[in-house]
Amino acid sequence: QVFRSELSVSSVSDQDAYRAGLQPISQWKAYGLNGYPGFIFIPNPFLPGCQRHWVKQCLKLYPQKPNVCNLDLHMAPEKTIDLWGQSKEQLRRKGSSKWEPKSLLEKLRWVTLGYHYNWDTKKYSANHHTPFPSDLAFLSEQVAAACGFRGFQAQAGILNYYHFDSSLGIHVDESELDHSRPLLSFSFGQSSIFLLGGLRREEAPTAMFMHSGDIMVMSGFSRLLYHAVPRVLPNPEGTALPACLDQALSSDLPVGSVIEHSSEEDWQVCAKYLQSSRINMTIRQVLAEDQQFPEECGTNGKGQAPSEDSHRQESSRAKRHKPN
Repeated sequence: QVFRSELSVSSVSDQDAYRAGLQPISQWKAYGLNGYPGFIFIPNPFLPGCQRHWVKQCLKLYPQKPNVCNLDLHMAPEKTIDLWGQSKEQLRRKGSSKWEPKSLLEKLRWVTLGYHYNWDTKKYSANHHTPFPSDLAFLSEQVAAACGFRGFQAQAGILNYYHFDSSLGIHVDESELDHSRPLLSFSFGQSSIFLLGGLRREEAPTAMFMHSGDIMVMSGFSRLLYHAVPRVLPNPEGTALPACLDQALSSDLPVGSVIEHSSEEDWQVCAKYLQSSRINMTIRQVLAEDQQFPEECGTNGKGQAPSEDSHRQESSRAKRHKPN
């Protein structure tokens, strides 16, 4: 059922791969699944230490304003300006007791980037947009090109933050106006089970593991398949964190690298968070080249008032979290 997928090795120079924190494309392994054309699974292609950059960005930088997160729905704007600063000491001191109060970072469930997804209308809009992070755009462009999608534009991102009691219900990502471009998924931290279904919700899915550093690409026929994340699992290696996250970043980064060195202090906070958590970044191109959003009637412009309930509904009412 599993077969090796061919990658477009000549589409990404070794230098650009290094700048994105990736091994040369010729060293990647990529796999497809019979019955799922357009689905590509790439086991961790990151260079040693480079996953740490993306974890830190997802916890320290990307939740910052003007990006949008679930906590904005329940808290005054001034309370969510610096989730990292308000959480880092509490996280660093955190013990193993589940009765300890959660930090704000541990209450984070999602962050949206670029064109901000509206959980109520299940749409994007032209007037609810903030600049997409340039480092993440560069990473996404290299991965897409390696999979045969040169010219991919990272226009929207949804970051999901999972804990051991989290799940993501069966759903399909169809809100983007251009379905000819792939959906890219990056995983960091603890492992999970991923279910890849069919064009109809009732079709039996295929299950697979997703480990830290793994990348999935859904394109073509597989772009509009139902999928879900029913379980987050402890690192199968039996250690608090997978070995790939214990590797330090090389001190010799290439010119123009988008990867930044993390301070030991910052990484300690990230590592403590990841001991019970998983982060997933999904990156999308919303519009085809020269395409525009249709005229919107009767919207409030920002379209930005999802509730926690509507987020669960978007995830087929199955994104479950124990009460904070």
